[in-house]
Amino acid sequence: MTDEQQADVNSIDLYNTDLYINRELSHVQFNIRVLEQALDERHPLLDRLFFLCIFSKNLDEFYEVRVANLTQQLTFAREQAGADGMHPQQVLDAIHSLCSETVERQYRILNETLLPALAQENIHFLRRRDLTEDQREWVRSYYEESILPLVSPIGLDPSHPFPRLVNKSLNFIVALEGKDAFGRETGLAIIPAPRSLPRIIRIPTELTDGGDNFIFLSSMIHEYADELFPGMKVKGCYQFRVTRNADLEIDEDTTRDLASALEDELHSRNFGEEMRLEVADNCPDELVDFLLRQFNLKETDLYKVNGPVNLARLMEVIGQISRPDLQYNRFTPGLPKNIKFKKSIFESIREKDTLLHHPFESFTPVVDLLREAAKDPAVKAIKQTLYRTGAKSEIVNALVDAARNGKEVTVVIELRARFDEEENLYLANRLQEAGAVVVYGVVGYKTHAKMMLIVRKEESRFKRYVHLGTGNYHAGNARAYTDYSFLTCNDVIGEDVHTVFQQLTGMGAAQKVRKLFHAPFTLHKNLIAMIDRERAHAEAGLPALIRMKANGLTEPKLIRALYRASQSGVRIELIIRGMCCLKPGIPGVSENIQVRSIIGRFLEHTRVSYFLNNGKDEIYAGSADLMERNLLNRVETAFPVETNRLKERMKKEMEAYMLDNCQAWILQADGSYVRCQPAEGEEEIKAQSILLETLATPAS
Repeated sequence: MTDEQQADVNSIDLYNTDLYINRELSHVQFNIRVLEQALDERHPLLDRLFFLCIFSKNLDEFYEVRVANLTQQLTFAREQAGADGMHPQQVLDAIHSLCSETVERQYRILNETLLPALAQENIHFLRRRDLTEDQREWVRSYYEESILPLVSPIGLDPSHPFPRLVNKSLNFIVALEGKDAFGRETGLAIIPAPRSLPRIIRIPTELTDGGDNFIFLSSMIHEYADELFPGMKVKGCYQFRVTRNADLEIDEDTTRDLASALEDELHSRNFGEEMRLEVADNCPDELVDFLLRQFNLKETDLYKVNGPVNLARLMEVIGQISRPDLQYNRFTPGLPKNIKFKKSIFESIREKDTLLHHPFESFTPVVDLLREAAKDPAVKAIKQTLYRTGAKSEIVNALVDAARNGKEVTVVIELRARFDEEENLYLANRLQEAGAVVVYGVVGYKTHAKMMLIVRKEESRFKRYVHLGTGNYHAGNARAYTDYSFLTCNDVIGEDVHTVFQQLTGMGAAQKVRKLFHAPFTLHKNLIAMIDRERAHAEAGLPALIRMKANGLTEPKLIRALYRASQSGVRIELIIRGMCCLKPGIPGVSENIQVRSIIGRFLEHTRVSYFLNNGKDEIYAGSADLMERNLLNRVETAFPVETNRLKERMKKEMEAYMLDNCQAWILQADGSYVRCQPAEGEEEIKAQSILLETLATPAS
């Protein structure tokens, strides 16, 4: 680079808002990439339906949390612009424009592509007009026996005001004509669908010509709505639902008992402020306007849909259909040789550090390690963090057994794991009843680190065994999410993990850890220091390479460090599944940066950072995304992978993601994504398929 070119680079303001993508709009783009999978015929048909449902589920949560946060900023005059400089109202307007277009497209995909394709496979969602006489009789019987006893229609008048409806519940607005038994003539009623009933019901096989046949609960209620209002005429019946703010607000500074405060707050989650209204697209404008007024929503908060108002509930069907030909082939997760043939996992870990890549490799060794520790008389203490674990958790079962067997069991449960709070409260109570010591982390900092520490008496000293991971201690997630598990008995790492637990359960000044990076203390500054070191290598004329993989990249200081490294000639390859606020490909700023997102069969969840470091390469993996909340406001850990054997393996696995030309999406400087396609005659490369072939065992 000439002096003149360097001067041009130095004159660029890296704080310029034009250099950043809005995080919320980037989040929407991720959900759009998920929806695109529903059109990809390389996925089996039922998996394509699953992606359509996931899009709905993701969008629900986006409105419940992210849109709710933006709305509250405006309500309470606490507007905060991010590095991109967009005002919250601008972001909300852009969200509506993008989401309304995408939701309309989602229903087109359902009605014009997926439902016809399912029908060709003899999987039918029957409309009322398509029912045979025998099916109509069965539907009436089901309605009278299972629905009618639970339905409570609500006529609207001064003594029956508009009801407060539960978040995301199915409801109907009914236009009526005539007078009821008391002479009332209000013209409107609401029918809340019973929440205890399934939204999709299978038609008995003997009433069909074979295949899988279903009918929506909404169709049944619609069919017999007039019978709920005897003597009156139903002029119209239209389904709708409202999405509310579901984020819990707890003042941790004044709360004396976090568990009790959460229990109280959970009851109000279903009745938060209204954020979005979905209504059948054939609902008359006057009824839509009435609903908008009742919920204090604007037209920009309205979505008119051509189909069921909650497509996420279509997931119920997938589990009821036994069609393995329409789903991905099953596989058996692999096991490393050093674990497969050993009687004791402790012996395996002493032999060598072990890295597991889920779901391609089994999560069972992690569970078995805890089970063995619970029974082993030599094990004296177990410490564990739990974030999202699941109500029927083998991990919790093992911890309960360990406590009952007299081990010193300490569990740090993050009660505030969003939408898992109730489950975590149940797990906390269960562990405490077994005799475990349960703590809830640190006020103001969610405990997101994934750590297990087992202290074992061996000969005359205590030996520490450690599990560190990038994902949760949830066996179900370990079959659907890609994550790393690291098993070691390295003395220094064991001491570091012990120190982190001491900080979580006790009090005192921050203690130094030697090998781990530890948020909120060292992780952020160490990552920036390693980026800057790579930049110094490039400026000295040495080869320089950074590869980072995470779910999100939003933290401005880290982005500016990457921009500076790119300006100095460092090649930077980022694999960011979801939100990314960095703009690649900007001349003089980020032309040396490529950002790709992998969307495939499994949800990418590993967080890994690789630095060439002038041939002395370093790799760190951990629980944290490259976001403000993770790096600055949570308890996180990142662990080094130091053995050449494991480093080479992880480098090859990251390389596979960089070569993927089927499931990769390349981020453009304007915030859009372009899907990779193999060139004519070029071999198809799917990173997840490669990992399945090399690490897993096909099911027989």
